[in-house]
Amino acid sequence: MDENPLPDVTEQFARTLAPETDQVIEAMDAKADREGFPTVGPVVGGWLRMLAHMVDAERVFEFGSGFGYSAYWMAPALPADGQIVLTEVDADELEEAREFLERGGYADRARFEHGDAIDVVADYAGPFDVVLVDNEKDRYAEAFAAVREKVPVGGVVAADNAIEAGPLDFDDVRALLAGESVDANAMSRGIADYLETVRSDPDFETGLLPLGEGVAVSVRVA
Repeated sequence: MDENPLPDVTEQFARTLAPETDQVIEAMDAKADREGFPTVGPVVGGWLRMLAHMVDAERVFEFGSGFGYSAYWMAPALPADGQIVLTEVDADELEEAREFLERGGYADRARFEHGDAIDVVADYAGPFDVVLVDNEKDRYAEAFAAVREKVPVGGVVAADNAIEAGPLDFDDVRALLAGESVDANAMSRGIADYLETVRSDPDFETGLLPLGEGVAVSVRVA
């Protein structure tokens, strides 16, 4: 799919309402632009922070943290004794995440876990008030299954790239969710599988945040 399914005007207007950035976020944005590193961007980052505020989050878990961009946005919403668990398979990126959070004064509430997030989460009892799913797209449903029982009623699971990401084909995702047979790639099938999983889970209600590359937000209601 060549066209961005999210209207530019929505993204542009949302930027006017996004929280103010600081020098660390500006340095992270510059790094992402310079290296072509995919991040959620300041608009979605601001929304993640607001979600954490809305649920009075004390503990956050990330499936895939890169160099700490999303974690940095959410960290200010946590209390001083709160905890955000960052996971990353790339040791260098994880070390950069540590450096950025240290610069912002948030490293004291962060745990930096090197390894596969789905393996890491098994070592944590929870609960996690906010979970960000941003690992391999074909493993999103596996990530949800691994953390589902650790999300309390009122907790939130947010999954990035619900609409757009590299070779993800939005039309194929829609077709798969409609029960049609299509020759979709692994990423598109992974996102469709995740969306069907959370949509059909009676304990969660799911909606789409149409910003950035699309964020599926699921709230535990039972």
